[in-house]
Amino acid sequence: MPPERAEGDNAEHRRVRARVEHAIGRLKDYEILRDCRQHGDGLHHAAQAVAHMHNLALGT
Repeated sequence: MPPERAEGDNAEHRRVRARVEHAIGRLKDYEILRDCRQHGDGLHHAAQAVAHMHNLALGT
């Protein structure tokens, strides 16, 4: 792979990773995720619900 392409791929990876890490950080602000982490059950469903609510909030 040419170095120019590798640099472009790395830049794209950094942008995507930053967006994902910011989204995870915003999700951690919701108390329901903290409660599920402490109790160990339902985290998957809680994360889906919070992500859905966050997407709805972004749409308005």
